[in-house]
Amino acid sequence: MARPDDIPQPTRDAVLNLPCPVFETTPFVAGPPLAQRRVAILSSAALIRRGDPPFPFGSGECRFVAADTPAADLLVSHVSINFDRSGWQRDINVIYPIDRLRDLAASGEIAGVAETHYTVMGSTDPAEMQQAVNQIEGQLRQERIDSILLSPV
Repeated sequence: MARPDDIPQPTRDAVLNLPCPVFETTPFVAGPPLAQRRVAILSSAALIRRGDPPFPFGSGECRFVAADTPAADLLVSHVSINFDRSGWQRDINVIYPIDRLRDLAASGEIAGVAETHYTVMGSTDPAEMQQAVNQIEGQLRQERIDSILLSPV
């Protein structure tokens, strides 16, 4: 992750001036124990399947990623000078921890892994993402997924 001093202007001021919500110290929703939850991933890496068009800069869209998509078929279309790409190039689980979720499901620590996962462009103004939020919510309800692992990039 880049330090603010490493980010060029005007991006630095934009990042430093973003509103940051304050959350209570307790969860805002209740739910079953982790061992009873089915989990989906939401990555801000703007993942695409090889051959798909990349996310446009600042895009508020969401794309679905099937759980059975081979890691070799996934590319990152998030464009930013603010992060080091070498980690995910060695191990996709750095930005899309699908294998780690499968391990947790196999050991019984979670009930299961979603069939569908989600990806967005991380450098997008959240105010532009309402349609994506609605799409994700609808798919989560359809698959009866009760937890999301956020994987920010």
